[in-house]
Amino acid sequence: MTNAALRPRRSVLYMPGANERALEKAKALDVDALILDLEDSVAPDAKPEARDRVVAAVKSGEYGHRELTIRVNGLGTQWHEDDMAAAAQAGPDGIVVPKVNSAEEVRQLVAAMENAGAPEHTRLWAMIETPIAILHAEEIAAASDRVAVFVMGTNDLVNETHSLHVPGRAPLIPSLTWALLAAKAHGVVVLDGVYNNVKDPEGFAAEARQGREMGFDGKTIIHPSQIEPTNEAFAPSEADVEHARAVIEAFETAQAEGKGVVTVNGKMIENLHVRDAQRILAFHEALAAR
Repeated sequence: MTNAALRPRRSVLYMPGANERALEKAKALDVDALILDLEDSVAPDAKPEARDRVVAAVKSGEYGHRELTIRVNGLGTQWHEDDMAAAAQAGPDGIVVPKVNSAEEVRQLVAAMENAGAPEHTRLWAMIETPIAILHAEEIAAASDRVAVFVMGTNDLVNETHSLHVPGRAPLIPSLTWALLAAKAHGVVVLDGVYNNVKDPEGFAAEARQGREMGFDGKTIIHPSQIEPTNEAFAPSEADVEHARAVIEAFETAQAEGKGVVTVNGKMIENLHVRDAQRILAFHEALAAR
């Protein structure tokens, strides 16, 4: 298990790159990662200034443990090339690119990053938010070692795949599951999409729990009020940690005694349960160390 895989990414908060006050506030928020946005939250005439402000934030070294990423404007926009060059030279933990639709686009983006001098630690976070991206998710995940994270763009997927009047997100589940499988197959972290109604904490908490149960590694969020329930949903509970320790202890004891069958609380334990227990404890320790 790599250090990158263990890095906590439970709560990943979008912050508007044009808002200096918001960027300052983010230094004290209990989030695992920040997406400093140059795309949707920034007006066209404010994009150059926002770009400079976000680059300065990344270079400041004032954000502590928080993983810093920059969301650039997408391929084909008039700001994309300048965004990519500036972001690569700033050296954030990741560059978030909207609407990545193919392996060829990944290769194009990686080449742009490397040509601009992006350091090795700067990874590509690909936003999966169109039907064609869902269909190509496996090849996108496999296209480059720079691809570290899938960010699900659920708003765009909803708009393109089903009626906005359908309650919940049941129609999205097949698409989300397909992207999850692609990411897991290639060791790519995968983040659930945003929940738009910041005045519906119960609905948000339910969706966060659903995301954890589906297998997402964390969730992108749009408001500080969503941080605590996200961290709670995606962190191992005390019961999870205790069970993981019991599984590993029972497995090690059985191995030492030469036993072929291991049980915990009356349930048979296999290697997959041991690996899951090790992952839970490693993640728990990473959170504690942070």
